[in-house]
Amino acid sequence: MTKYVSADWVASCISDPNFLIIDTRYSMRHLMGHLQSAVNVPPPKVRNPQGQLLSPHEFSGLFGAAGLGDCITPILYDGYDGRNSAFVAWILEYLGRNDTHIMDIVYDEWKAQNREVFYRPVPRTERQFTSHINPAVRASLDYVSNAEGLTLVDTRTLEEFEGRSDADQIPGHIPGAINVAWQALVGRDGKLLCGEDEARRIIEDAEIDGSNTIVTYCKVGARAAVGYQTLKRLGFDVKLFDGSYSEWEKSGLPVENPSGEGDPVSV
Repeated sequence: MTKYVSADWVASCISDPNFLIIDTRYSMRHLMGHLQSAVNVPPPKVRNPQGQLLSPHEFSGLFGAAGLGDCITPILYDGYDGRNSAFVAWILEYLGRNDTHIMDIVYDEWKAQNREVFYRPVPRTERQFTSHINPAVRASLDYVSNAEGLTLVDTRTLEEFEGRSDADQIPGHIPGAINVAWQALVGRDGKLLCGEDEARRIIEDAEIDGSNTIVTYCKVGARAAVGYQTLKRLGFDVKLFDGSYSEWEKSGLPVENPSGEGDPVSV
Protein backbone atom coordinates (compact mmCIF):
# COMPACT_ATOMS: atom_id res chain seq x y z
CA MET A 1 0.00 0.00 0.00
CA THR A 2 1.23 3.48 -0.87
CA LYS A 3 2.18 5.66 2.08
CA TYR A 4 1.80 9.45 2.08
CA VAL A 5 4.66 11.22 3.84
CA SER A 6 5.44 14.77 4.90
CA ALA A 7 7.84 17.16 3.21
CA ASP A 8 10.04 17.06 6.31
CA TRP A 9 10.28 13.28 5.99
CA VAL A 10 11.20 13.59 2.32
CA ALA A 11 13.83 16.20 3.15
CA SER A 12 15.35 13.84 5.71
CA CYS A 13 15.69 11.09 3.08
CA ILE A 14 16.62 13.16 0.05
CA SER A 15 20.37 12.49 0.27
CA ASP A 16 20.05 8.88 1.41
CA PRO A 17 21.21 6.51 -1.38
CA ASN A 18 18.65 3.94 -0.23
CA PHE A 19 15.86 6.18 -1.58
CA LEU A 20 15.09 7.42 -5.10
CA ILE A 21 13.15 10.64 -5.58
CA ILE A 22 10.87 10.39 -8.64
CA ASP A 23 9.26 13.44 -10.22
CA THR A 24 6.05 12.24 -11.91
CA ARG A 25 5.23 15.54 -13.60
CA TYR A 26 5.65 16.25 -17.31
CA SER A 27 9.23 16.75 -18.49
CA MET A 28 8.85 20.49 -19.09
CA ARG A 29 7.76 21.00 -15.48
CA HIS A 30 10.70 18.96 -14.28
CA LEU A 31 13.13 21.11 -16.27
CA MET A 32 11.65 24.23 -14.66
CA GLY A 33 12.73 23.01 -11.24
CA HIS A 34 12.79 19.81 -9.22
CA LEU A 35 13.81 18.32 -5.89
CA GLN A 36 17.40 17.36 -5.24
CA SER A 37 18.43 14.15 -7.03
CA ALA A 38 14.94 13.74 -8.53
CA VAL A 39 14.70 11.69 -11.71
CA ASN A 40 11.77 12.28 -14.03
CA VAL A 41 9.27 9.58 -15.00
CA PRO A 42 6.65 11.62 -16.89
CA PRO A 43 3.16 10.37 -17.85
CA PRO A 44 3.89 9.59 -21.53
CA LYS A 45 6.65 7.17 -20.52
CA VAL A 46 4.27 4.70 -18.85
CA ARG A 47 2.32 4.02 -22.08
CA ASN A 48 3.20 2.71 -25.50
CA PRO A 49 2.49 4.66 -28.72
CA GLN A 50 -1.01 3.11 -28.84
CA GLY A 51 -1.80 4.58 -25.41
CA GLN A 52 -1.75 1.25 -23.59
CA LEU A 53 0.19 0.59 -20.40
CA LEU A 54 3.65 -0.84 -20.89
CA SER A 55 4.19 -4.54 -20.32
CA PRO A 56 5.76 -5.67 -17.02
CA HIS A 57 9.03 -6.28 -18.87
CA GLU A 58 8.95 -2.77 -20.33
CA PHE A 59 8.14 -1.31 -16.91
CA SER A 60 11.12 -3.14 -15.43
CA GLY A 61 13.29 -1.49 -18.04
CA LEU A 62 11.74 1.95 -17.48
CA PHE A 63 12.09 2.00 -13.70
CA GLY A 64 15.45 0.22 -13.73
CA ALA A 65 16.84 2.79 -16.17
CA ALA A 66 15.53 5.55 -13.89
CA GLY A 67 17.56 4.09 -11.03
CA LEU A 68 14.85 2.31 -9.06
CA GLY A 69 16.38 -0.98 -7.98
CA ASP A 70 14.90 -3.84 -6.02
CA CYS A 71 16.50 -2.56 -2.81
CA ILE A 72 15.84 1.15 -3.41
CA THR A 73 12.74 2.77 -1.89
CA PRO A 74 10.75 5.09 -4.21
CA ILE A 75 9.52 8.50 -3.11
CA LEU A 76 7.18 10.15 -5.61
CA TYR A 77 6.02 13.74 -5.85
CA ASP A 78 3.68 15.61 -8.16
CA GLY A 79 2.10 18.86 -9.26
CA TYR A 80 -1.24 20.41 -8.42
CA ASP A 81 -3.69 17.52 -8.90
CA GLY A 82 -1.82 14.39 -7.85
CA ARG A 83 -3.03 12.12 -10.61
CA ASN A 84 0.41 11.38 -12.06
CA SER A 85 1.92 10.29 -8.76
CA ALA A 86 -1.23 8.34 -7.87
CA PHE A 87 -1.04 6.48 -11.19
CA VAL A 88 2.68 5.73 -10.96
CA ALA A 89 2.18 4.51 -7.38
CA TRP A 90 -0.61 2.20 -8.57
CA ILE A 91 1.65 0.90 -11.35
CA LEU A 92 4.39 0.17 -8.83
CA GLU A 93 1.87 -1.64 -6.62
CA TYR A 94 0.76 -3.68 -9.64
CA LEU A 95 4.42 -4.53 -10.26
CA GLY A 96 4.65 -5.87 -6.72
CA ARG A 97 6.17 -2.96 -4.81
CA ASN A 98 4.79 -2.34 -1.32
CA ASP A 99 7.30 0.34 -0.32
CA THR A 100 6.12 3.32 -2.41
CA HIS A 101 5.88 6.73 -0.75
CA ILE A 102 4.25 9.92 -2.04
CA MET A 103 5.03 13.38 -0.69
CA ASP A 104 1.76 14.79 0.65
CA ILE A 105 2.30 18.32 -0.67
CA VAL A 106 2.65 19.44 -4.28
CA TYR A 107 5.91 20.68 -5.78
CA ASP A 108 4.76 24.32 -5.80
CA GLU A 109 4.10 24.14 -2.06
CA TRP A 110 7.58 22.66 -1.51
CA LYS A 111 8.98 25.65 -3.39
CA ALA A 112 6.68 28.11 -1.57
CA GLN A 113 8.11 26.87 1.73
CA ASN A 114 11.54 28.03 0.50
CA ARG A 115 12.84 24.50 0.32
CA GLU A 116 15.75 23.86 -2.02
CA VAL A 117 15.08 23.23 -5.70
CA PHE A 118 17.44 22.28 -8.52
CA TYR A 119 17.45 22.80 -12.27
CA ARG A 120 20.23 20.66 -13.72
CA PRO A 121 19.58 17.17 -15.09
CA VAL A 122 20.18 14.39 -12.57
CA PRO A 123 22.59 11.58 -13.55
CA ARG A 124 20.95 8.16 -13.46
CA THR A 125 22.39 4.92 -12.18
CA GLU A 126 20.72 1.98 -13.90
CA ARG A 127 19.65 -0.77 -11.52
CA GLN A 128 17.88 -4.11 -11.58
CA PHE A 129 14.10 -3.76 -11.19
CA THR A 130 12.23 -7.03 -10.85
CA SER A 131 8.47 -7.16 -11.40
CA HIS A 132 6.30 -9.42 -9.24
CA ILE A 133 2.83 -8.90 -10.69
CA ASN A 134 0.02 -8.25 -8.21
CA PRO A 135 -3.15 -8.92 -10.25
CA ALA A 136 -5.43 -8.08 -7.33
CA VAL A 137 -5.15 -4.32 -7.93
CA ARG A 138 -5.95 -4.31 -11.66
CA ALA A 139 -9.33 -4.76 -13.36
CA SER A 140 -9.60 -5.75 -17.03
CA LEU A 141 -12.46 -5.07 -19.42
CA ASP A 142 -13.50 -8.71 -19.15
CA TYR A 143 -13.50 -8.52 -15.35
CA VAL A 144 -15.56 -5.32 -15.22
CA SER A 145 -18.10 -6.58 -17.75
CA ASN A 146 -18.58 -10.05 -16.22
CA ALA A 147 -17.84 -9.98 -12.49
CA GLU A 148 -20.79 -9.78 -10.10
CA GLY A 149 -21.00 -7.70 -6.94
CA LEU A 150 -18.86 -4.80 -8.14
CA THR A 151 -19.26 -1.13 -7.28
CA LEU A 152 -18.05 0.96 -10.20
CA VAL A 153 -16.81 4.45 -9.35
CA ASP A 154 -16.47 6.86 -12.29
CA THR A 155 -13.99 9.58 -11.33
CA ARG A 156 -14.51 11.75 -14.40
CA THR A 157 -16.30 15.09 -14.29
CA LEU A 158 -20.07 15.15 -13.89
CA GLU A 159 -20.36 16.46 -17.45
CA GLU A 160 -18.49 13.43 -18.81
CA PHE A 161 -20.46 11.05 -16.59
CA GLU A 162 -23.80 12.44 -17.76
CA GLY A 163 -22.79 12.40 -21.41
CA ARG A 164 -22.69 16.18 -21.73
CA SER A 165 -19.05 16.27 -22.86
CA ASP A 166 -17.74 15.94 -26.41
CA ALA A 167 -14.59 14.21 -25.10
CA ASP A 168 -16.03 10.74 -25.78
CA GLN A 169 -16.98 9.00 -29.00
CA ILE A 170 -20.00 7.53 -27.20
CA PRO A 171 -20.92 9.92 -24.35
CA GLY A 172 -22.09 8.48 -21.06
CA HIS A 173 -20.86 6.02 -18.46
CA ILE A 174 -20.61 2.32 -17.66
CA PRO A 175 -24.06 1.09 -16.54
CA GLY A 176 -24.55 1.20 -12.79
CA ALA A 177 -21.52 3.38 -12.09
CA ILE A 178 -21.46 6.02 -9.35
CA ASN A 179 -19.85 9.37 -10.04
CA VAL A 180 -17.24 10.72 -7.61
CA ALA A 181 -15.38 13.40 -9.55
CA TRP A 182 -11.66 13.22 -8.93
CA GLN A 183 -11.38 16.98 -8.29
CA ALA A 184 -13.35 16.54 -5.05
CA LEU A 185 -10.58 14.28 -3.73
CA VAL A 186 -7.72 16.66 -4.53
CA GLY A 187 -6.27 18.66 -1.63
CA ARG A 188 -6.20 22.39 -1.08
CA ASP A 189 -3.58 24.82 0.24
CA GLY A 190 -0.73 22.82 -1.21
CA LYS A 191 -1.94 19.41 -0.03
CA LEU A 192 -1.94 16.61 -2.60
CA LEU A 193 -5.15 14.90 -1.42
CA CYS A 194 -8.05 16.01 0.75
CA GLY A 195 -8.02 14.90 4.36
CA GLU A 196 -9.25 11.44 5.35
CA ASP A 197 -12.32 12.79 7.16
CA GLU A 198 -13.37 14.80 4.12
CA ALA A 199 -12.69 11.85 1.82
CA ARG A 200 -14.79 9.56 4.01
CA ARG A 201 -17.66 12.06 3.92
CA ILE A 202 -17.48 12.24 0.12
CA ILE A 203 -17.56 8.45 -0.15
CA GLU A 204 -20.44 8.19 2.30
CA ASP A 205 -22.42 10.89 0.48
CA ALA A 206 -21.96 8.94 -2.76
CA GLU A 207 -23.46 5.88 -1.00
CA ILE A 208 -20.65 3.61 -2.13
CA ASP A 209 -21.19 0.05 -0.98
CA GLY A 210 -18.00 -0.93 0.83
CA SER A 211 -19.10 -4.55 1.11
CA ASN A 212 -18.45 -4.95 -2.62
CA THR A 213 -15.19 -4.85 -4.50
CA ILE A 214 -14.83 -1.31 -5.82
CA VAL A 215 -13.45 -0.58 -9.29
CA THR A 216 -12.43 2.96 -10.19
CA TYR A 217 -12.22 4.21 -13.75
CA CYS A 218 -12.00 7.46 -15.71
CA LYS A 219 -11.08 8.05 -19.35
CA VAL A 220 -7.61 6.45 -19.47
CA GLY A 221 -6.78 5.62 -15.86
CA ALA A 222 -4.88 8.51 -14.26
CA ARG A 223 -7.81 10.28 -12.62
CA ALA A 224 -9.11 6.90 -11.48
CA ALA A 225 -5.82 6.45 -9.64
CA VAL A 226 -6.68 9.41 -7.39
CA GLY A 227 -9.91 7.63 -6.47
CA TYR A 228 -8.07 4.34 -6.09
CA GLN A 229 -5.50 5.79 -3.68
CA THR A 230 -8.19 7.59 -1.68
CA LEU A 231 -10.33 4.47 -1.30
CA LYS A 232 -7.30 2.31 -0.52
CA ARG A 233 -6.24 4.78 2.15
CA LEU A 234 -9.70 4.44 3.72
CA GLY A 235 -9.43 0.65 3.83
CA PHE A 236 -11.68 -0.33 0.93
CA ASP A 237 -11.13 -3.34 -1.33
CA VAL A 238 -10.45 -1.56 -4.62
CA LYS A 239 -9.12 -2.23 -8.11
CA LEU A 240 -8.32 0.16 -10.95
CA PHE A 241 -9.66 -0.35 -14.47
CA ASP A 242 -6.79 1.20 -16.41
CA GLY A 243 -8.48 0.66 -19.79
CA SER A 244 -11.27 2.79 -18.32
CA TYR A 245 -14.03 4.39 -20.37
CA SER A 246 -11.78 4.72 -23.43
CA GLU A 247 -11.65 0.92 -23.72
CA TRP A 248 -15.27 0.43 -22.68
CA GLU A 249 -16.75 2.75 -25.32
CA LYS A 250 -14.82 0.93 -28.07
CA SER A 251 -15.96 -2.50 -26.89
CA GLY A 252 -19.57 -2.41 -28.05
CA LEU A 253 -20.80 -2.96 -24.49
CA PRO A 254 -23.83 -1.00 -23.20
CA VAL A 255 -23.44 2.62 -22.13
CA GLU A 256 -25.78 4.69 -20.00
CA ASN A 257 -26.33 8.15 -21.41
CA PRO A 258 -29.07 10.47 -20.09
CA SER A 259 -28.81 12.35 -23.42
CA GLY A 260 -29.82 15.55 -21.70
CA GLU A 261 -33.37 14.31 -21.16
CA GLY A 262 -32.97 12.32 -17.97
CA ASP A 263 -33.79 8.83 -19.31
CA PRO A 264 -30.82 6.45 -19.51
CA VAL A 265 -30.37 4.72 -22.85
CA SER A 266 -28.12 1.87 -23.92
CA VAL A 267 -25.96 2.22 -27.00
